[in-house]
Amino acid sequence: MTLIQLASLFEENKMWLVTASGLDKDALHIYFGLALFLTVRLIWRWDGGWLIAWCAVFAMACGGEWLDMTAEISKAAVQPDSAHWHDIWNTLFWPTVLLAVGRWLQPKERGASAAVRESASGEDAERRLEQA
Repeated sequence: MTLIQLASLFEENKMWLVTASGLDKDALHIYFGLALFLTVRLIWRWDGGWLIAWCAVFAMACGGEWLDMTAEISKAAVQPDSAHWHDIWNTLFWPTVLLAVGRWLQPKERGASAAVRESASGEDAERRLEQA
């Protein structure tokens, strides 16, 4: 499959989704960005998961716009650059907000692992060494 065929297939599927859902293309960008961000974040729960999820959305937005531009070039109907930046902005807005406030959304560490860390450091650790 060539790049132009892939871009055409992408464009057809996107148009089908717009018609089937009754949503604007802008709304679809927002929903797909949020869905990918949350999916990656739920899968990647370790340190750095917020940034990795944001990078996945960024890659999807740029890749989708690249495919859009390729399809437009093949049809000789190129949109202005501002339209493509608008789509990238729509896709990345809410994931960027979630990335910015993500550290406050992170649940506090509880349970045995937190207790072990607290008891292994500080004055208790020094007292254990002195008693030995």
